[in-house]
Amino acid sequence: MRKVKQRGATRSRSATAARIGSVAPPSPRSADRGSGKRVECEGVTRLWAPWRLEYILSEKPGSCIFCDYPAETDPGDDRKNLIVHRGPSSFTILNRYPYNSGHVMVIPRQHVDQLETLSQEEFADLHEELRLAARVVRDVYRPEGLNLGMNLGRVAGAGIDEHLHYHVVPRWGGDTNFMPVLADTRVMVEHLDGTWQKIRAGFQEAER
Repeated sequence: MRKVKQRGATRSRSATAARIGSVAPPSPRSADRGSGKRVECEGVTRLWAPWRLEYILSEKPGSCIFCDYPAETDPGDDRKNLIVHRGPSSFTILNRYPYNSGHVMVIPRQHVDQLETLSQEEFADLHEELRLAARVVRDVYRPEGLNLGMNLGRVAGAGIDEHLHYHVVPRWGGDTNFMPVLADTRVMVEHLDGTWQKIRAGFQEAER
């Protein structure tokens, strides 16, 4: 077999072709430079979402939307503000810049940035709302898994750090594709209003 010299090392053509046709696991440095794709690096899986840059760069309101939205109670306000369910002291709302279709947030009505600030009743209601939201998202979207979590503080990744909130994100194997990899563009399979209708109906069904 003909040998190919490369910087003093001898490699066969077949070995060279195999190397070209494969992709080595990304290093921490190369993974940080990636965009829009799910990569595994040193045992850590990252879900890249460059399309959320629209939110990061957008002008933020002067007041807290997590206080303002549930305070609006006219007919049609919940649909406009993407609120899908209201509990006694907490509510569930769609994320306007979702990681996946069906991405919701579960939020206490009380304007707090730490869990321990909530009263015992508010804490219990928040987690009952979270339990119900996870059930509804599973029933409506049949995901293979869920991400449930909360970022407390700006340095922890909270977009709205002054008002704590849980994220519920449905996940499927291979739920990223070539569009975010090549074009920093996320293809969402349904309009937010369609998501609102489905999840709102899911909450109504769950409470019957």
